[in-house]
Amino acid sequence: MNNQFTQSTRLAERATRVIPGGVNSGRRQIDPPLVVRWARGAHMEDADGNRMIDYWGGAGSAVLGHSNPTVNERVESAIKNGVLIGTALTPGEIELAERVVDYVPSIEQVLLCTSGTQATYFAIRLSRAVTGREKLVKMQGSYHGYHDSVLRNVHSTPDRVYARDPHSAGMLPAAVDNTLICRYNDLHSARSMFEAHVGEIAALIIEPLVHNGPTLVPDPGYLEGLRAICDDHGALLIFDEVVTGFRHGMGGYQEIANIRPDLTTGGKAFASGWPIAFLGGARWLMERFNTSPGGDVGWSGTCNGNTGCVAAALATLDLLSDGTVHTHITRLGERMRTGLHEIVEEAGIPATVTGYGSIFTLWFAEGPINNYEQVLRNDSVLFKSYRQELRQRGVWEKPDMHGARSCVSACHTDHDIDLTLTAARDSLKAALSRIAASRKRKHQGVLDV
Repeated sequence: MNNQFTQSTRLAERATRVIPGGVNSGRRQIDPPLVVRWARGAHMEDADGNRMIDYWGGAGSAVLGHSNPTVNERVESAIKNGVLIGTALTPGEIELAERVVDYVPSIEQVLLCTSGTQATYFAIRLSRAVTGREKLVKMQGSYHGYHDSVLRNVHSTPDRVYARDPHSAGMLPAAVDNTLICRYNDLHSARSMFEAHVGEIAALIIEPLVHNGPTLVPDPGYLEGLRAICDDHGALLIFDEVVTGFRHGMGGYQEIANIRPDLTTGGKAFASGWPIAFLGGARWLMERFNTSPGGDVGWSGTCNGNTGCVAAALATLDLLSDGTVHTHITRLGERMRTGLHEIVEEAGIPATVTGYGSIFTLWFAEGPINNYEQVLRNDSVLFKSYRQELRQRGVWEKPDMHGARSCVSACHTDHDIDLTLTAARDSLKAALSRIAASRKRKHQGVLDV
């Protein structure tokens, strides 16, 4: 493997002339820069010809692997008859809605959009319309998209945890202040918040499994407790299953946990990386949207239901529906977590392997890791160095604490896991040695260049 990144760096510099910062999403800044030439199956190749096993997979979207041929064929066939009708319904939209309603336990009706951010935005708008209330509850450290109501207290520094922490300039102060922050896995935190704002909270939105960073798994009874709190206070419970939906099972995590939220958002693995998402829930809620006669809650989107994305979603659901893919990726995920645990035990360092199903993360902090404060114990220097060393050895895990989750796809194999675990062992040793050498030089008064 060519361990140089000259061409990627050159192209990244070229990009900065016409693209602010050289990337089209604020979380794509990579050191050293990454420019990908192609991605197929479980692998990708950068502009310098370096081939890597990919565990980012479009933030977990590529559950079937990159550029799945069956999905591609279905999309190609669909778009021959038009890509965006834009003023009519297509048969594919009907079939896709029927499939979602059939699979996801809490959904009686569903609407399609193009991103998870849109889906959570509309869920919150609907909640406020239905309840006549303005406030929203979310968990510290959870990510629900980029709109003003949810883009606060996502990647908070220690001094900003539970404080007023908007993550962008230009956010509307009223939207920020109407969002209340609680601790994940802490029913007392949620109950106290509702009691302090009786009659004011429209909804509680939560990732039932928090995959924004290392995975946080709900304690026994936690989700059931949130369901009861929302019921007691007349608020809606929103499950953001944009990451968990269809990756962990056809019914989402709500089916695994046997909890029925009022509204559910989904995306990512829904269509193997094609830009489509959904919001679904009970009929009486969904018919408040103006897609229904007399509905008073606005829902629109020029690209909603475009034929290519609908075909990709239908093909993806077909390939996932018999459970074979879920069995495969869960088994590999378990193998990876077990192997990583053995590696850190051998190294004798504070570290915890988190994850669920097909998702894994090696977090350099002692466990347990059940809430955001515990997440912050991570050794960020070792984390970044370890993942940079993985890249040198042909394994791609995003070297960003806030994009920490790594995802197994249907195209990954046992051989990929074996290669990755070997690379992980070597990378950890190299990262620890590099950091020790750097600290020694600093102690001796030598600056790293």
